[in-house]
Amino acid sequence: MIFSRNRSAQWIAAVLVCLFAVFGAGCRGKKYENPITKDTEQPDKVLFDKAVKDIERGRYEVARLTLNTLMNTYDTSEFLAKSKLAIADSWMREGGTHAFAQAEAEYKDFILFYPTLEESAEAQMKVCDIHYKQMEKPDRDPTHVMRAEEECRTLLTNFPNSRYAPEAAQRLRDIQEVSSEGEFRVGAFYHHKGSFPAAANRLQTVTDHYPLYSGSDQALWLSGDSYSHMGPRFKQKSVSSYQKIVRDYPLSPLVDQAKDKLKEMEAEIPEPDPVAYARMKYELENQAKKGMMGKAWAPFSKDPDVTAAAKSGQPAMTTLRPSIPASVPVPAGAQGGVNDITISTNPTGGTSQLDTQPDARATQPAAAGSAPAATPQAAPPAANPNEMIPTNHQMPVQKKGKQKKAPKQDKKKAEAATTPAAPEEKK
Repeated sequence: MIFSRNRSAQWIAAVLVCLFAVFGAGCRGKKYENPITKDTEQPDKVLFDKAVKDIERGRYEVARLTLNTLMNTYDTSEFLAKSKLAIADSWMREGGTHAFAQAEAEYKDFILFYPTLEESAEAQMKVCDIHYKQMEKPDRDPTHVMRAEEECRTLLTNFPNSRYAPEAAQRLRDIQEVSSEGEFRVGAFYHHKGSFPAAANRLQTVTDHYPLYSGSDQALWLSGDSYSHMGPRFKQKSVSSYQKIVRDYPLSPLVDQAKDKLKEMEAEIPEPDPVAYARMKYELENQAKKGMMGKAWAPFSKDPDVTAAAKSGQPAMTTLRPSIPASVPVPAGAQGGVNDITISTNPTGGTSQLDTQPDARATQPAAAGSAPAATPQAAPPAANPNEMIPTNHQMPVQKKGKQKKAPKQDKKKAEAATTPAAPEEKK
């Protein structure tokens, strides 16, 4: 019995040592990604090799001192760019909030000084990874989620032909899955609370901006249900949400229920899109699954779950912007905003052509290849004057009960109050 207890204690100690070696040692012992393969005995090359060995062994502060010595002593060295990148990599390997902030600053400086080098794309990818590693669950602080989305989008915009572009695209799909999940939870909360205008606005914005979100079909279902609770004026928006489920998410388990809703509304049932069908089939076949340890550790981890993120498709390349809810009344005559700037010539008259000729800006045709002017969205049909505008605050329902009777008054006081006063006699 004693022997078995000792063996169990040894096994537990061995597991703890292994976990410390994996999670506590960081990147110590890992080979450096950007060594210099040139075989030479130049002093600057010797200093760089020494710094690389220190980085691999976890002596980050010593490595940075060596690299700074190289850059300050040999200011014309061919290894200056590599040295500056190695300083950023040392901060990245060290880890922690402070070290990640220093690494991001160093990577940004490297991109600024050496924008044409191939390593600039790598530096931008590592800036994206810095915020990607610090992302939290959808119901927590979204700062690093927004920063990671911005940095990955910058890489795809500035370095579209880089070898890191496919990896950045997948990173961006993972990040947008987390961002969409956060917006969906807010919209679902509003729907459960009964704030249907807010719920419909949140959920429709998510599905329009992030169509690759794995829960878009559920968001559309709640959006259609929210519009149906907002009155007959929003019936068409509810129909559009259900039709989008049938057309763009044909393999969703909500397709049959959406068709039943469309039949009740006497609306057209669209045919499924073959491109959307192929995409959903690919996603279901290649969806990542969590292991047993991942499921057990998930409640205690701050990292978001991105196993349901899309593996194909073009991620959104614009930032999610808040939109105006459909329940907000549109002022009469308003078309896409208010413009107080007018074009006119000099009303007092003049002799120059600027005063006599019409303003060219008023009749100037659109330039070739330019995007057409944005047209305002069609507003819902005019509301019935007797119909109330849907709000997010539900009116409390008053319970029917017995009305309290007025307190009984004294008969003498009542008669005195109702009998007119007699006129005073004249003396």
